[in-house]
Amino acid sequence: MEELVAHLARCLVGEPDAVRVEVEHRDDATVLKVAVAPDDRGKIIGRGGRIIRSLRTIVRAGGVRSGERYLLEIVE
Repeated sequence: MEELVAHLARCLVGEPDAVRVEVEHRDDATVLKVAVAPDDRGKIIGRGGRIIRSLRTIVRAGGVRSGERYLLEIVE
């Protein structure tokens, strides 16, 4: 899942080398933290949050298939 999120984020931003995805395990979920360049934050969030909402939907759907709960966060 981490590689999928990293690939999708790299395709969306202007500086693909700055994309980092970190995995954090919480009580009942696995959190994928995506860090991008400051200029690319708007691109990854999208107009009205549409792109980040779509990415979160993909992550949740993948988690259902594998029986895990995934969350996606944008960090600085």
